[in-house]
Amino acid sequence: MEYITMALFAIAISIVGIGEAIGTFKALDGIARNPEAGDKIRTTLIIGTALVETCAIYILVLGILVWFVR
Repeated sequence: MEYITMALFAIAISIVGIGEAIGTFKALDGIARNPEAGDKIRTTLIIGTALVETCAIYILVLGILVWFVR
């Protein structure tokens, strides 16, 4: 059962990575289309990425807890 849980955590972490990649791509696309808005887009991207990374850290901590507390 622990291996299934760890696989689900791995899938969740992968989804977080894909979400960050999509967000970065969209931000770079927005900056390329409108360079004057680059500062606002960059600030929003950094805040959004920090929130997504927080979710990834929580998933990692839960995965470690499940792995060591069997």
